[in-house]
Amino acid sequence: MFNTTIAIAKKEFKHLIRDKRLFGILIFFPVFLLAFFGYAVDFDVKNIELAVLDLDQSPTSRKFISETTSSEYFSDPLYINNASEIKSLLDKKTVAVVITIPENFDFELQKGNKTTIQYLVDGVNANSAIVISNYLEAAIATFNAKFRDDKLKMSGITLKPPVTLSPKFLYNPELRSTLFFIPGLISMILVITAVVSVSLSLVRETERNTIEQIRVSPVSTMSLLVGKILPYLGVAYLNAAMILVVGYFLFGVETMGSYFDLLYTTLIFLFACTSLGYLVSVISANTQIAFTLGTFISLLPSLILSGFIFQIESMPKFIQVMTNITPTKFFNNILRSIILRGTGIETFYKDIISLLLYISVVLVLSVGITKIKERKA
Repeated sequence: MFNTTIAIAKKEFKHLIRDKRLFGILIFFPVFLLAFFGYAVDFDVKNIELAVLDLDQSPTSRKFISETTSSEYFSDPLYINNASEIKSLLDKKTVAVVITIPENFDFELQKGNKTTIQYLVDGVNANSAIVISNYLEAAIATFNAKFRDDKLKMSGITLKPPVTLSPKFLYNPELRSTLFFIPGLISMILVITAVVSVSLSLVRETERNTIEQIRVSPVSTMSLLVGKILPYLGVAYLNAAMILVVGYFLFGVETMGSYFDLLYTTLIFLFACTSLGYLVSVISANTQIAFTLGTFISLLPSLILSGFIFQIESMPKFIQVMTNITPTKFFNNILRSIILRGTGIETFYKDIISLLLYISVVLVLSVGITKIKERKA
């Protein structure tokens, strides 16, 4: 069985390298996807276009504007003179937020009275609107604290807050969303390439009518399957290594945990992906259907249901159950534990068990469908 499996693997590898276009796509396309998505998928909201309607025109109002917008999150403010301009600016998406400083702003503050600043935020993109609102509220809170301290110092009073915060963010100190997305990108790219390539390889044998010759030869189903998969496992491992290198140089993503953990968990995940590719090949009549179905069954669940972008815990319960249809859900947890947190198997052993169960279920389903088709034939 071992010799047969190696012979099939050698044959498949020769077919793979002869198809230079496919081989080039399998090698370089994942790296291109990583670079493209790594720069494109970024939830850090920066360079926010902002307009200001300053009805007070006082030194305090100008100081407020300067302190509020003097960060990388906001672009230089656009000053407007009339409230009638606000709707046009927001409608045309010239700005994302408009701040209105009322008349007598400085006078009310100096008198110790409460005054209100209005800001209008473009709420079409709810996530960005919430982030912008949080930025402004934090800036206003800082301004309030400084103004209160300055007034107390002028009165000869020094008041220290009874409680101060000393925040420290672990694993991602700079709170870069790219670091969170890179492990998800790795799993998504690997599942797409593994599922599509394996399914196409197996279906191609059927299209060329060579599968009948293999069936009448002394080759077991397991030898055929493993032999077909081995070359693509090697390519997938090469992809994973290239992605990690590119991720380090482009985005500064370092593997904080054990490379051995990364090695064997990636192998388990790739077996899950190739078993899914085998299932796609079993239910596909030709390579066009295999490519379409393989892309659909690997890409969409990996993008939506794996926790790559959307938090699984925030989904309805029945959707949380459906997330188990993609192995990337479990591998994302493993990668983030190893790459970002630097933890060991004690934190992701449940995900390994889930991947092994996933492989078993998919293979049993694939073999069952194969036997049903053979009986009908």
